[in-house]
Amino acid sequence: MTMRITLDGGMRARDITANLPTVTVHDSVMRAVQLMAVRQLPGLIVVDDRGKPWSVLPGTQVLRLAIPGAYRETPALARTVDEAHADLFWQELGERTVGDCLPEAPTRPTTVTPDTNLLEVAALMARTRSPLAAVVDERGVLIGAITLDRLLTSLAVLGPGDTGE
Repeated sequence: MTMRITLDGGMRARDITANLPTVTVHDSVMRAVQLMAVRQLPGLIVVDDRGKPWSVLPGTQVLRLAIPGAYRETPALARTVDEAHADLFWQELGERTVGDCLPEAPTRPTTVTPDTNLLEVAALMARTRSPLAAVVDERGVLIGAITLDRLLTSLAVLGPGDTGE
């Protein structure tokens, strides 16, 4: 990870921004699950047709959709299902789209600019309980993202007084 230290000694969002895959509301849930699994992501940023962040699809929301309501309400009931049948729940996602997983009024994603300091990024992610922050340019177009893991790693590795060199 290349770290650039600003004149005030702090890191900025641009220093830990990564190019992460995105999805649209029209993409299949299975594609989203595969992207999250392969890239080990806690969720994905959903973009609109202009490439602007529209929502965040957390992995937990996909789980809610994949698990029938009775099993969500009574987890002990899941113990009554054998392994072969338990694995079939994923296949029931079938043709569902990312849009099917989102609430009717999706929450706007946490967005920051490349110049946002890491304390502000952390505060925004904590306040919105989001595992992802979208980094956008001056037009609001997505240029990358910050995952919770990347943020915590950066804060832990580059502590007070460290120069990043």
